[in-house]
Amino acid sequence: MLRFFLITTIGTMFALLNATDVLAQAKTPVAKESDYYRIVTCEVPENVELEATAFQLMPDGRVAVSSRRGEIWMIEDALAEKVPSTKFKRFAHGLHEPIGMALRDGWLYVTQRPDVSRLRDSDGDGEADEFEVVADGWQITGDYHEYAFGSKFDRDGNIWVALCLTGSFGSDALYRGWAVRVTPDGQTIPTTSGIRSPGGVGMNSAGDVFYTDNQGPWNGTCALKHLQPKKFVGHPGGFRWYEQAASVMGPKPQEPKDGSRFVTEADKIPEYEPPAILFPYGKMGQSAAGITCDTTQGKFGPFANQMFVGDQTFSTVMRCYLEKVDGHYQGACFPFREGFDSGVVGLEMHPDGKMFVGGTNRGWGSRGGRSFCVQRLDWTGKTPFEILEMKAIQGGFELVFTEPVDPATAEAIESYSLKTFTYIFQAAYGSPEVDATTPTITKAKVSEDRLSVRLLVDGLQRGHVHHLTAAGIRSASGAGLLHADAYYTLNYLPK
Repeated sequence: MLRFFLITTIGTMFALLNATDVLAQAKTPVAKESDYYRIVTCEVPENVELEATAFQLMPDGRVAVSSRRGEIWMIEDALAEKVPSTKFKRFAHGLHEPIGMALRDGWLYVTQRPDVSRLRDSDGDGEADEFEVVADGWQITGDYHEYAFGSKFDRDGNIWVALCLTGSFGSDALYRGWAVRVTPDGQTIPTTSGIRSPGGVGMNSAGDVFYTDNQGPWNGTCALKHLQPKKFVGHPGGFRWYEQAASVMGPKPQEPKDGSRFVTEADKIPEYEPPAILFPYGKMGQSAAGITCDTTQGKFGPFANQMFVGDQTFSTVMRCYLEKVDGHYQGACFPFREGFDSGVVGLEMHPDGKMFVGGTNRGWGSRGGRSFCVQRLDWTGKTPFEILEMKAIQGGFELVFTEPVDPATAEAIESYSLKTFTYIFQAAYGSPEVDATTPTITKAKVSEDRLSVRLLVDGLQRGHVHHLTAAGIRSASGAGLLHADAYYTLNYLPK
């Protein structure tokens, strides 16, 4: 009887202790993205379908926003806690799906389907009254797919324009499937071939130009790609225009082998530049779109000089860490913020550390159920515990964190899992994940400042996405990672 009493009592004590632990855990708030970055919705005027594609800060503090419906609106007090519809005023209309704006010498430069034009308000009434075509050195057929995405001015004063193919497979009009540069004096220079269906163009903190391309023929998944003169970025559908571009581009490159792999073809074709970051399809998104870079020196949080990419289908913004290995950009993507009202297309980082986010879902569905959105992402001042950087090193990776880690969890091999896969480089639409492997993490070593961990890995796979999950790591204060997943595209191995 005594033994039964003791066992029963001890069991009850353990049950009470477990219940106390569960209650304590229940009282511990679970970190949410909104704790660190909150979404502010701008109130668009009634009966206006403002399918926001691009933003531009104006000299007087207003923010210009372009719409797929051919309009440009100006927003006053766009950084206010609330932005009512009375702060919107239409600046221009009658444009052809503008997706890209830049400002110079009082002129607002706008990239639209057929050209780059510039607009200005010469009489000061708040509406554009001068319109000039700057460059129109490409053509359109009227196919729904023939969008044109324009950048800000590069270090030489050029606007880079990424031109969609005609449909997914071909190029029925001049330079469709190419990136061209529009010079300050209005010349159109064919620059990079191999584009399929871009979703945005932007620059990193060094001023190098990137664009997003979307899953389809010769694109197993969506990707971030580096644009460089005389290079080829993957889709041969526009090769017919090398004859017109020969004086600038040189001879047509060798076509990639259908059914190959990205790095295999990169080793054979000198002009081919493989994707810098592959966005795993259905995991990180399905329609990569606008690009912006945090050049605010800490006003937007701990991610200085990193790039951000929108996704139209998932209505999200992703974060990207880039580095150069063997002369090529590659790096990792991370989840960042979900929950926008529509499919994210336009992104713009304001110098005050706020990100403008615009979207549309017309023609393609999106998780955000509204047909358009004009929103802003504000840092709350709290620092999330995140993997700040994932760097390739000899024999593994180095992880850098936003906060010091707990060494016990960070050096425990079981805190991590690592898998790899890649995609088929093929003319068919998209690709499944293929060539899957499971490398072995053999050691994890925390740095003296506890802000980084070096992972030694057996079985790294060149040309593969390395999917790292670090769910077991805790910060020095006991917090788990806000986002435990990272996807590194390992095209080149550090020497």
